[in-house]
Amino acid sequence: MARYTGPKSKIARRFREPIFGPDKALDKKNYSPGQHGQSRRRKKQSEYSIQLSEKQKAKYTYGVLEKQFRNAFKKAARKTGVTGENLLRLLESRLDNTVFRLGIAPTRDAARQLVSHRHIVVNGTVVNIPSFELRPGDVIEVREKSKSLEVISDSVTGNHKRFNWLDWNPSELKGTFVGYPERDQIPENIKEQLIVELYSK
Repeated sequence: MARYTGPKSKIARRFREPIFGPDKALDKKNYSPGQHGQSRRRKKQSEYSIQLSEKQKAKYTYGVLEKQFRNAFKKAARKTGVTGENLLRLLESRLDNTVFRLGIAPTRDAARQLVSHRHIVVNGTVVNIPSFELRPGDVIEVREKSKSLEVISDSVTGNHKRFNWLDWNPSELKGTFVGYPERDQIPENIKEQLIVELYSK
């Protein structure tokens, strides 16, 4: 399974946002990475640079590589409605992202690993494809023999954040993908219109 395996704190510091989750390095060094991160004067970014940076931030946030991201954009562009919002809805409907949003895993990386290791069931069938696209009404649950895993129990206990487009039953470790979220319901700080402009060049 292809995924980003490089340094995460450096990426978070580049965007000055905890896109991979809480990061002590970002708290301590809230400036750009590199030897001259604190003192180096940044040149004014070009329009293309700003658009590219926003796309990279979205890719890192959702753990999607370039080819997957481009395919998601093409699919979003074919749908009716606003392309940028369609793109974020498609990314939010990924199985690994939904496992993270439900609180079954503490991070998207952890969620991806749970899915890949066959700990997650969708509509009664084990699914081990992190990019699996959920449809409204799909039921996501932890596999029976995996419910005692420490990483899952710790995450469920510590997570109290809930989202309107997901229904969660903590006693059964089961959730439902109710529908695609509206843009104002998605908390990620992503300017999707910049991504649309980049791909439209």
